[in-house]
Amino acid sequence: MSKKEKKKKNTMVESASNENAVSVDEVMKKYDRESNVRIWKGAPKIIVSGVLISFSLWCIYVTLFATFLEEIRLTSFMGLIILMGFLIYPAKKGEQRENYMPFYDWIFMLLGMASYFYFTFNAGNIINQGTRFQWYQIIIGIIGVLALIEVTRRCVGIPILIVAGFFVLYALFVGLTNPDFFGRVKYLIRNLFYTKEGIFSTPVNVCSKFIVVFIIFGAFLERTGISAFFISLANSVAGRFAGGPAKVAVISSALCGMVSGSSVGNTVTTGSVTIPMMKKTGYKPEFAGAVEAASSTGGQIMPPIMGAAAFLMADFVGVPYSNIIGRAILPAVLYFLGIFVSVHLEAKKLKLTGIPKEELPKFSRLLKKVYLLLPLIMLVIWVSGNYMTMQKAASICIILAIVVSLFDKEQKISPKKILEALEAGGRSTITVGAACGVAGIIAGSITMTGLANDLINAIVGVAGDKLIIALFLTMLCCIVLGMGVPTTANYCIMAATTAPILIRMGVPNLAAHFFVFYFGIVADITPPVALAAYAGSAIAKSNPMRTAINASKLAIAVFVVPYMFCYNPAMLMIGEVTVTEIVLIIITSVLGIFSLSAALEGYCFAEMNILVRLGVAAGGLLLIHPALKTDIVGFVVVVLLLVFQYFLGKKVKLAEE
Repeated sequence: MSKKEKKKKNTMVESASNENAVSVDEVMKKYDRESNVRIWKGAPKIIVSGVLISFSLWCIYVTLFATFLEEIRLTSFMGLIILMGFLIYPAKKGEQRENYMPFYDWIFMLLGMASYFYFTFNAGNIINQGTRFQWYQIIIGIIGVLALIEVTRRCVGIPILIVAGFFVLYALFVGLTNPDFFGRVKYLIRNLFYTKEGIFSTPVNVCSKFIVVFIIFGAFLERTGISAFFISLANSVAGRFAGGPAKVAVISSALCGMVSGSSVGNTVTTGSVTIPMMKKTGYKPEFAGAVEAASSTGGQIMPPIMGAAAFLMADFVGVPYSNIIGRAILPAVLYFLGIFVSVHLEAKKLKLTGIPKEELPKFSRLLKKVYLLLPLIMLVIWVSGNYMTMQKAASICIILAIVVSLFDKEQKISPKKILEALEAGGRSTITVGAACGVAGIIAGSITMTGLANDLINAIVGVAGDKLIIALFLTMLCCIVLGMGVPTTANYCIMAATTAPILIRMGVPNLAAHFFVFYFGIVADITPPVALAAYAGSAIAKSNPMRTAINASKLAIAVFVVPYMFCYNPAMLMIGEVTVTEIVLIIITSVLGIFSLSAALEGYCFAEMNILVRLGVAAGGLLLIHPALKTDIVGFVVVVLLLVFQYFLGKKVKLAEE
């Protein structure tokens, strides 16, 4: 090939790459509010970047060394969130003017930030004054609440504000008993802004102490090239098998999802690579987009990070973080097993091949980059072994990520990349911090009105002594309340509103929290607000609703596994569990999930007729039910039907030959 031809080819590749990048950017802006940001250039960009970098450094310092009042840490954290929120996010989508921020945004930003820093610099006096608040302090509190709501609207979206608005209005007009309206306003703002029962409750406390350091760690980890390593590793392991690109999508999204902590973000970033590969192999666009969406959403339940919800759950439930991630392993494996089985059977049904061996990365070469996993491995060891606090472990792992990057000249984290990672960490914290603040408003409104108890009594009254009814109603509540809400805030809302329902019904505390967490995040792929599925469909150029339905089918495990561990808490290793019990649970669960996935796919060795599909599905559900009799019956039914399918498949194959 001549130099001219090579140059022309490289130009075409670069052009295709640029077109793809634009497409990904457009999808992110449409489905991920975090991607709709102001355009800063020149000196203003340097100043804004400096603010974000300073925030990250301040958070690391505070979580590791600060000894001052907790109220000072919490209020200064939220004050900086307000400052950065207005600097980064415009009032409406599509604002493209460079270095432009309208005067009313400057005013709102300064007033909102000042309201939180007023609390910061007067924390001691405010704590000591008890309930004696002046009206000017209530006005400051109202400004602070409104500023938080506006930042949340800009970077998170409307759904969470609808939920918060409902509970605040309920408190003002129904829940609070003070006959004077202004008295109710005063009481509400005092509780939401000046106590640890509202904005500065558990969600913001955990976010400012733990989550922010892990977000910064994730930003450094991404700059080591670990996402590309995960995709290459998945290609090397599964790419050559039938329907290889879909299996690569499942594995890489599970691994990348641990780091990214965003269903939509992960769908778009890994999906821009995997979805075109799946379509090229022969998968339908609706199926390709659904595979990526379901897998990326599953990243939120994948240990060790679990979309940062693991830290919140540890605080809510009162158990060590290591207990949470250890108990989350089996449910996460079952979730991804269900998707993996579905994509394999779809590939067999469509007679799809894998990626040619010569196009796959060599495993031996990837082994040379296994050092990239060292920060994650050490994080798990240090935290699970209780060798050090979570925030200290994450901080040391940031340094470790910089060190391991030095072994790769292309991915080396230079001083410039360090600043970029600190900036990215600060930017990513805005959405999580704002969402956690609004989650605190929701939890505070519920607590001060006793609404949670009313909701519990209502559902328990309807369910009676039937746990299955309570679980089903709680599931519906979680899916509705979780629509369009980020993972961390999502779990906070569920923990305050729906988890107590199951605890009242006798479900163990940890199992109840896992249940509501799982069904909260499933809203990312279930219609009508299936943001991850819609993002996947945009890349796949498929029908959004069909993609969402396919994603829900692929993620069948997430609709079943939570019921499993509520009826059989041993799955989460709750209580005294023997090795024999664990082995039996693993075998029956795996076979049960396989059966359900096959029944939904309608294929195993050969096409299944409706009776076989119903039989296999019934057998799978019996295997999942925690009783020896149902396990035996389910096992017999599934084995007999699969043996029948095996011989049917051989017969069909002979007929085709």
